[in-house]
Formats: sequence, structure tokens, C-alpha cells
Amino acid sequence: MQHTQTGVVSSEEVAKFDALAGQWWDPAGPMAPLHAMNPLRADWVDARIALASRILDVGCGAGLLSEALAARGHDVLGLDAAGSAIIAARAHAEGKGLALAYRCGLAEDLLAEGLRFPVITALEVIEHVPDPARFIAVLAALLEPGGTLFLSTLNRTKRAWLIAKFGAEYVMRLLPRGTHEWRAFLSPAEIGRILRTEGLRVADIAGMSYAPLTGRWTTGRDVSVNYILQAVA
Repeated sequence: MQHTQTGVVSSEEVAKFDALAGQWWDPAGPMAPLHAMNPLRADWVDARIALASRILDVGCGAGLLSEALAARGHDVLGLDAAGSAIIAARAHAEGKGLALAYRCGLAEDLLAEGLRFPVITALEVIEHVPDPARFIAVLAALLEPGGTLFLSTLNRTKRAWLIAKFGAEYVMRLLPRGTHEWRAFLSPAEIGRILRTEGLRVADIAGMSYAPLTGRWTTGRDVSVNYILQAVA
């Protein structure tokens, strides 16, 4: 499925990640950092929502977070504009008996259909969209009254450039070159302002730190590189 660039998705970014669909579930492949980060992300979200929540996972790729949340007892719809990634997600989840479905499309499509969700996740997505304010506006409109939105991204700091861009892509080669554009990173303050414009407030935030020697991710107060936040209506 082809999509032109909108505020919610860039066709170039979709093509970039669609090309990785066949390697997405390889824990030693180009998505290895996401595999390492995923338990932390899923646990952080799971701890802040009700049991058996209905979740929309926007920008789900091949389903790392979607499947992890479904395995924790939630009813999950994974959404992505990358068709090959969605095919890979469905294949990986087949036969596992999870409350999990996938759809290829845009968040704008669901909004046009009048759909609403009590919980929405969009992790490691906003730095890849052409218009973050428009993206958050669509997600906010998709939330049910009193709903919860989870976002994670990278801060636009010199330390983030050194570690997450130059270090991860060119030195450690943990990510394919060109995965991130440092200028597209957003600070927590910038995201907070957009959220307030859409009637949401930040309820919780944590930094996510990676230890190359152990390959593990941990949460803490340092949000200078990676961070995850919860916003509520």
C-alpha cells in the first residue's frame, strides 16, 4: 500500500522501515536495539493502564510492542503504513492465540471512521513523521474521553546526537545508517507544549538508558537521550 506524505506519515520513512520487514524479528538484526528496549517499554506501559485494556499501537512496524502488550493480556490493534511490516507482524503472531490484530493504514484513516481508543501507544514514531504537531493532534482525537497516550522518542540534545545518532549508527553500528535525523528529535518541553494544545497533560515521564556492555535498557531520571512519557486527557 502506498501513501503520500501527510502530517502523520512520510512515504520515505515508510519505505525505509518496510524494507527491513524481513529482518524485524531477528534479535541480532537491524532491530536489535528495539528488541533490547522492548521489555522495558511494554512493562512501563502495562504498569500504567488497566488490566485487559484496548490499545491502538500506532507505527507498530512488525509488531514488537503490539505482541508484547497482547501477551500481557491486552486487546491490541497494531497500525502501520508499511505493508510488508504488517505482513511480517501477522505471520509472527499467527497461532499464538493473542487478542491481537493488525491493519495497514494511517491514524487519519481510523479517525475518519470515527474510531476511538482508551489507550494509544506511539513509541519511537514521532521522530519519523513530517509534522509532529499534526501527528499528536490526530492521536489526541483518537483517544476516548479520559484516555491515555504513550509516546517515546529521542531528545534533541548534543548528547543524543553523540550517542543515538553518531554512536549508534556510525560507531557501534547498532542501527542502520540514516535511521534517525537528529533535527527531527523533540525535547520533552516541545512535546509537552503540543500535548497541552490538544488538551492533554503529561502524567509521567522517564528516561531510557542503554548499557552497551550488558545490552540492557533501564529507566531513570535522565531524559537527555531516550525518554518515554504518559499523557492523559
